[in-house]
Amino acid sequence: MMTLTLEFPENIFSALRCDMESLSKEVRLAAATTWYEQGKVSQEVAAQVAGMNRTDFLLALSRMGKDSFQVDLSDLGRELSRPVLDTAM
Repeated sequence: MMTLTLEFPENIFSALRCDMESLSKEVRLAAATTWYEQGKVSQEVAAQVAGMNRTDFLLALSRMGKDSFQVDLSDLGRELSRPVLDTAM
């Protein structure tokens, strides 16, 4: 992992009512969520950025009211228009 240093105003901890470790986790999750929603990273990479496993990342998305799965409507339309193959023998 690489380290990134960010500067925040000193009053951010009292404004958010958190400590440095909590703020770090919150910022990582916010970045991971944003990049995942924008389609820039996969669930797995977003989970790594957030410092979580994939299941915990998906649960965090759910708690935040975010979509867990990104769906491209044109891809979905193509998939739905494909003929269904009968695999029963």
